[in-house]
Amino acid sequence: DLPVAPDAPANYEAAVQELEQLLVQMEAGDLPLEQLSSAYRRGADLLKYCRDKLETVEDQIKVLDQGVLKSWTPE
Repeated sequence: DLPVAPDAPANYEAAVQELEQLLVQMEAGDLPLEQLSSAYRRGADLLKYCRDKLETVEDQIKVLDQGVLKSWTPE
């Protein structure tokens, strides 16, 4: 498992939801510059969290090859 930071989302779905909310706020253009910068950094952290989670799941996917369960490797 990945180490969990104190401000890490509860799970992948929570991270995606928070990222979507940040994007809506940023696109609205209502955030002051300081909050915009903070939202951007948080978004980058959430994106990395999501990518790491997806990579972990990808590594765990197994495929059946001629009756033998093998680790999946992307081509």
